[in-house]
Amino acid sequence: QVQLVESGGGSVQAGGSLRLSCAASGSIFSRSVMNWYRQAPGKQRELVASISSGGFANYADYVKGRFTISRDNAKNTMTLQMNSLKPEDTGAYYCNLETQIGTQKYGYWGQGTQVTVSS
Repeated sequence: QVQLVESGGGSVQAGGSLRLSCAASGSIFSRSVMNWYRQAPGKQRELVASISSGGFANYADYVKGRFTISRDNAKNTMTLQMNSLKPEDTGAYYCNLETQIGTQKYGYWGQGTQVTVSS
């Protein structure tokens, strides 16, 4: 029903920038909450940023002022612009879609894209 395809990961030096993209299939994107999660080596997966269907964004404290989440409902895409990257930003980044049908909640995940920041 929903497929999420990510792109934009790579390796950069500290202080550099990357832009991650998530392309969604299906008809529910425009009414869903979208999230970016990341998982560093040896750590649990954590929420980095989220954006509502109407474009209201929330960020983890450690990325505020550096990362910007956005979405284009006409194109079924979401992006994460990452600036001033730090080595501790290194990890696998995952696109996540949340939706609700009736009283049932559903979640969908992308395959993940690797971000590596060197000092």
